[in-house]
Amino acid sequence: MVLVGGKGTRLRPLTLSAPKPMLPTAGVPFLTHLLSRIRAAGIAHVVLGTSYRAEVFQEHFGDGAKLGLELEYVVEDEPLDTGGAIRNVYDRLRAEHAVIFNGDILSGAHLGALVQAHRDAAADVTLHLQRVEDPSRFGSVPTDADGRVTAFLEKTPNPPTDQINAGCYVFRRSVVESIPAGRRVSVERETFPGLLADGAHVHGFVDASYWLDVGTPEAFVRGSADLVRGLAPTSALPGPTGESLVLDGAKVADGASVTGGSTIGSGSNVAAGAQVAGSVLFDGVSVAEDAIVEDSVLGAGARVGKGAVLRGVVLGDGAIVGAGCELLHGARVWPDMTLPDASIRFSSDC
Repeated sequence: MVLVGGKGTRLRPLTLSAPKPMLPTAGVPFLTHLLSRIRAAGIAHVVLGTSYRAEVFQEHFGDGAKLGLELEYVVEDEPLDTGGAIRNVYDRLRAEHAVIFNGDILSGAHLGALVQAHRDAAADVTLHLQRVEDPSRFGSVPTDADGRVTAFLEKTPNPPTDQINAGCYVFRRSVVESIPAGRRVSVERETFPGLLADGAHVHGFVDASYWLDVGTPEAFVRGSADLVRGLAPTSALPGPTGESLVLDGAKVADGASVTGGSTIGSGSNVAAGAQVAGSVLFDGVSVAEDAIVEDSVLGAGARVGKGAVLRGVVLGDGAIVGAGCELLHGARVWPDMTLPDASIRFSSDC
């Protein structure tokens, strides 16, 4: 089961027109990369738990046959949070154990090894726990010598472990059934602590593979670039790995530079002298002569004028940044908005 019901508010304005898992990432909707890994692990039946813009998923993926999967869709009438969403698909689960994925995580964890660890431990629930350099940014999940989870701790400046909840779980079907139905339930704040309090066997599968939550613009562009460069795992990349992915119908002029794992969407145009680095250009984007686009996401049909500079920026669909503008880290331009030539700068070198 894949949880794809969130609104993706941290990625606005891109998610005003599409759910976060459907945003173009290294040439295909982000969810395609996750589904490719699920299929490669030998899992054939997948239930998508949807809510926001639910129809978009089925319109794109259909029954899943093109991916070698059988897809089903369960729509939440109202947001149910992580635990509630898992409980909401209970009657679609077919096996004694179910693998649950957060739909906005890019991970290199070995799914077969995760399931085997769950079976070997005879656990009620097994969590993928990721080792990270700075665990203070996350809640931490300590385990004992046998791998059993001992606590779920909130963010703290001095966490007792570098292990964090990585957003992938294996549940016994009976545990899914025990989650209260028809209301919001958080697995992190209610289900998992409740299982520990009841003496259930909550196990930890710990590794240090590639892992990234792509919920922010900065992480989104990094994840896409890592997929293009072959640093993140996928079998859904529509082209060879390298410094750039230029999709069919896109044009990159002689003298333009496209590097850092950038993706140039179909029908997009990068003019001579322009520099695009570590960025994602959706379909139909235009980058004019001598413009600089770094670590940015440009929505479908966006236009960047001659000599404009964008670093760490998000442009909504159809947004226009005029010639000579300079937008720096954190700037977001809403869909179909126009910034006139030289109308905004962050430095004085006009």
